[in-house]
Amino acid sequence: MKQLHALVLGEGSRDLIILHGFLGMGDNWKTHAKQWVAQGWRVHLIDQRNHGRSFWSTAFNYALLAEDIHHYLTENKVEHATVLGHSMGGKVAMLLACLHPEKVDQLIVADIAPKTYPSHHQMILNGLASLDFSVIKSRKEADDALAEFVKDAGTRQFLLKNIYRITPTQLGLRLNVDVLKNVSEQIGETMGQELVYQGETLFLKGVNSGYIENEDEVLIRHHFPKAKIVSIELAGHWLHAENPKDFAQAIENWWQL
Repeated sequence: MKQLHALVLGEGSRDLIILHGFLGMGDNWKTHAKQWVAQGWRVHLIDQRNHGRSFWSTAFNYALLAEDIHHYLTENKVEHATVLGHSMGGKVAMLLACLHPEKVDQLIVADIAPKTYPSHHQMILNGLASLDFSVIKSRKEADDALAEFVKDAGTRQFLLKNIYRITPTQLGLRLNVDVLKNVSEQIGETMGQELVYQGETLFLKGVNSGYIENEDEVLIRHHFPKAKIVSIELAGHWLHAENPKDFAQAIENWWQL
């Protein structure tokens, strides 16, 4: 089984696994990671398959993504860890905790619920798939091309972090767009009703997001009976970037209990 790429920061005695969202990468979490390293954590910023510097595969679903993380923990002799996941990474973290509870000391889920979400990434994926790097030679040119599909400048800047130089004159994407453009429905899939994690769990929701609604709390507590749900003000779906101070404080208040 192939190994995921990870940036490991710190030498603390406690392991923290961070799982990015769809079309993201572990590097997106460096600022938070450095803060938690200073508090005694060893932080693993993992790139999931078809993202970042990890391997590409035509197979892509939550069962495989969760097994990738379990394999990473086993291969790196991480006996147990706190696991934090955002959006798609949150669903991977939830499934991992339910299937391998012995590996998960405590679970943190950022702005995603264990429910089905309608497909809503297709325009973004179409835009990324349209980028022609035989013509596009700069990040600015890529931004201009992507703007035809993605109007929000902040979202484009997030996506353009995936651009890198294959050679000094050739740009490319770290995302496996050919596979990811066809998995939009899988990304929205729910968990099996029978899956339950009995460990301590924190759900964080952005007040301006809408990904976790009040009526989702019954479902959350069905799967995660010890769940605590905390709202982050002045934040939408990217709550860790939009209000990083309150996001980090909510986590630190919780795991110090």
